[in-house]
Amino acid sequence: MEPQLEHAVADGVATIVISNPAKHNAMTAGMWRALPGLLGRLAADRDVRALVLTGAGGTFCAGADISSLLEPGEEPQGLAVRAEEALAAFPKPTLAAVRGYCVGGGSQLAAACDLRFAEEGASFGVTPAKLGVVYPSSSTRRLASLVGPATAKYLLFSGELIDTQRALGTGLVDEVLPRGELDERVAGFTRVLVSRSQLTQAAAKEFADGREDRDAHWAAQARGSGDTAEGVAAFLERRTPRFTWTPGPTGG
Repeated sequence: MEPQLEHAVADGVATIVISNPAKHNAMTAGMWRALPGLLGRLAADRDVRALVLTGAGGTFCAGADISSLLEPGEEPQGLAVRAEEALAAFPKPTLAAVRGYCVGGGSQLAAACDLRFAEEGASFGVTPAKLGVVYPSSSTRRLASLVGPATAKYLLFSGELIDTQRALGTGLVDEVLPRGELDERVAGFTRVLVSRSQLTQAAAKEFADGREDRDAHWAAQARGSGDTAEGVAAFLERRTPRFTWTPGPTGG
């Protein structure tokens, strides 16, 4: 089977599957190139309200396919950074569902998601020191923001793998699930995400990611959306709210 990014949309959730089983779902240059465009199409799809990134079979992603990145063409690190930034900028909630190895470029992609759920037995590592590669500044800052400077240095200096419990303790992972329960938990949690106000989610994502110049914009969106009135009415009437606000082409 050719390495590829498989995707599907169902019940408001887009799922992207990293599929390169012969190499533990390592990302080829072609896969790195394809990811930003795929994310752009899914972001523009009004039926998509959340996104899950996962790997085929029992592995999330073992990093970059080193052999393909030695081919002539664009600078390999640039391809990975563009893909990572496109994932981080996706305007709707994103969740990495991790089994097995989440290493190198795999950890880079997982860190770019809003949330990370992992199955017990998964392993995480950031491995440029094993190759003499300078990890990108944007990726380093994102990792440090997620796990703190000390843990980021531990991972980057050593290239050592850590298990799910240590990943959970550092904040690299949000939840750890027993074997066999990851899919059910991800499906249940994404149903929750799809049921909530996209207005709240979009504004919260911007604010949590550090944007500080859009308070007035989001206040205006809230006034015009009707979501607040609907949410309060639904609460008082003890019914499920029917939120109607949807993001524009650029997410807000």
